[in-house]
Amino acid sequence: MRVILLQDVDKLGKKYEVKEVANGYARNFLIPRGLAKIATEETLKWLKVLKEAEAKKSEEELRKVQELASAIDGQEIIIPVKIGEDGQLFGAITNQKILEKLKEAGFEIKKTQIDLLEPIKELGEFPVKIKFAHNLEAEIKVIIVEEK
Repeated sequence: MRVILLQDVDKLGKKYEVKEVANGYARNFLIPRGLAKIATEETLKWLKVLKEAEAKKSEEELRKVQELASAIDGQEIIIPVKIGEDGQLFGAITNQKILEKLKEAGFEIKKTQIDLLEPIKELGEFPVKIKFAHNLEAEIKVIIVEEK
């Protein structure tokens, strides 16, 4: 029996693939659990329309992500911090502080997109990568200065 998968199914296939499976497997497992539907002419047309709509949606999302990545790329974020007598920072600069500064600058990203291997604990300039969907990246410069 030919079925259209409605979700990823382990050891069978990915979402929206058309697969040939045993009749019993389709009737007793896939279809009752909402994992697949029978591939008729009508459902194959539905699948084609659905894939076209998802492709358009994906293109639009890619365009938005590219615009955001190009806008963020090369930005300089200045973070003033308090310094102790021996030149040590009071607290480390983490993803959260960088995220707050980016939000102040008008960029909407998530904390998990900031690729900071370890917190910054000294004054200076540091390159930080921002990761986006579709394997896009941008690099910003985080400048840590003494708070006056």
